[in-house]
Amino acid sequence: MRIRVESKLPEGLDAVVVARFSGSEEVPAGLDQAVTGLLGKVKEIGGAEKFLETENILLTDSTTAKRLVVMGAGKQEDFDVMKARQLAGTAARSLRKKGAQKLGFVFPAGEKGPDYFQAYAEGVVLSTFEPGFYHTGENKDTKVLEDVVFLSASSDATLKDRVERGVVVAEGQNFARTLANEPPNNMYPARLAEEAEKMSKEVGLDFHVLDEKQLEEGGFKAILAVGQGSIHPPRMIVMKYNGAGDAPYIGVVGKGITFDSGGISIKPAESMDQMKFDMSGGAWTIGTMRILAQLKPKINVIGVVAAAENLPSGSAYRPGDVVGSLEGKTIEVLNTDAEGRIVLADGLAYARKLGATRLIDMATLTGAAVVAVGHVATAVFTSDQAWTDKFLQIAREDGERAWQLPLFPEYTEQIRGTTGDLLNTGGRWGGASTAAAFLKEFTGGVPWIHLDIAGTAHPESEKPYIAKGSSGQIIRTLVDFLIDTGENAA
Repeated sequence: MRIRVESKLPEGLDAVVVARFSGSEEVPAGLDQAVTGLLGKVKEIGGAEKFLETENILLTDSTTAKRLVVMGAGKQEDFDVMKARQLAGTAARSLRKKGAQKLGFVFPAGEKGPDYFQAYAEGVVLSTFEPGFYHTGENKDTKVLEDVVFLSASSDATLKDRVERGVVVAEGQNFARTLANEPPNNMYPARLAEEAEKMSKEVGLDFHVLDEKQLEEGGFKAILAVGQGSIHPPRMIVMKYNGAGDAPYIGVVGKGITFDSGGISIKPAESMDQMKFDMSGGAWTIGTMRILAQLKPKINVIGVVAAAENLPSGSAYRPGDVVGSLEGKTIEVLNTDAEGRIVLADGLAYARKLGATRLIDMATLTGAAVVAVGHVATAVFTSDQAWTDKFLQIAREDGERAWQLPLFPEYTEQIRGTTGDLLNTGGRWGGASTAAAFLKEFTGGVPWIHLDIAGTAHPESEKPYIAKGSSGQIIRTLVDFLIDTGENAA
C-alpha cells in the first residue's frame, strides 16, 4: 500500500473522503467543482455533524472520484490525535470492505497538522488488519488498499515525514497484532523466537535466544517452572537495538505466554480460547523493537521476551511448589494461573544482566487491572514517578489511554512468603497492585515502569476503525517514550 501527501488529488480515485467540523463554514481548497458543490449541500442539510457521522454520495460529474464520503469530525475544540486516528481508520476500513482500492483524504490540519497527519496514516494502516488469517473460500478477505493520498496545501516537508513515521509505527503494531492473533497450535515459544529472529535479521537488530538447555544452565528456574508442563519448552528471546554507542540501555521486557490454560489451577472453559493473547506483552515488545530499528533513533534498547506455554500435565508445576529464579529469590506458588509474573521475574533480571539500567515491562498480567480500568486504559505502576509522569504525558499526546494505579508498601507485605521468599499471588484484593509489587522485587532498584495491558491488548468487540482481536494499543506511546528517554538522557 502506498501512502503519501500531495497538494492535489489525482484523478480516478474510488473515493474521496472529506472531514468537516460541526458547524464549520470552511470549504477545503483543491477539490473539483462537483465535489465542492456537494459539500455545500451536505452543510445545508446539517449532515455529518457528529463525530464519525457519514454522508455517502455517488459522484457522476467528477473526474476525481467515483464516491464522495463526508465524515463528521465533531466539534473542533474536541478534536485530538485519538479522534484523528479513529476518523481515518473508520473511513479506510469501511471503504476497503466496499472494494475501494484508491482513496483520497481531505482532513483537518491546523496547528497540530504533523501530529494529525501521523495519526491519519496510523489509522489507515491499522484499519487494514483483520483477524481472519485462516479463512478460506468466500470467507477470505481479499480486499486491499493500494493507494492512499492525503491532500495538503502546505509545503511543509514535516507532514510527509510524519506520515511516513505513522506508516512505520502502525505497520509495527500490525506485526505485533499478527503475532498475538496466531492460534496457539501454531504460535508456541520456539515459533515466537523464530519470528522474532526473522524480523531481527530483516531490520538489522542483534538477536539471540536461550533454549531450555541454556535456560537450565543459566539458572532461569522461574520460567522453566512455568513451562515444564508443556511439550513446547520455554524460550528467552533477546533483541538489541544500538543507536547511541556506549549510552545506557533501556530494557523492555514482555510476557510471552503463548497459551495460558492456568496450569494445574486451570481456568474455566469459557473464554479460555482468548488466552492465546496472553503473549501480547511479548508481541508488543517484538513490534516495538521492529519500529525502533526502522526509525533509527539515537537510543539503546534491549527487548526481552519471556516465552512459555502454561499447561497442566504430570510434569507441570503445582500449587505449593517453591521455585527459584535467576535473581536468586524463591517463589512460593499458590496459584499456577499467576504465571506471568513468574516468567517476567527471570526476564527482568536477565535484562539487567544484559546491561539495562532502566526497565519497562508489558504484560496481560491481571484480571484485577481490567476490573479497575476496564478495556479502556492500560494500567501503569512505577518505582520512578518523574519518569512515569513523562510516560503519561506522552500517552495523552499520542491519544492512548493510560492510568496510574498505586504501589504502596502494604502490597509488598501481602506477598511475603511463608516457605519461600515471595508468594506468587497476594489474594483477591488489590490484585493488580500485588502483582506489580511482585515484579518490583526483580528490578534490582533501577527505575521501572510496569504496564498491565490485560484490558487493552484485545478488545471485546470490533469498532468501526479497528477489527476485533489484537489491538497493538500503547505501542505508539512506548516508542515515543523510549525515544524521548534515550535522546534526552543526561
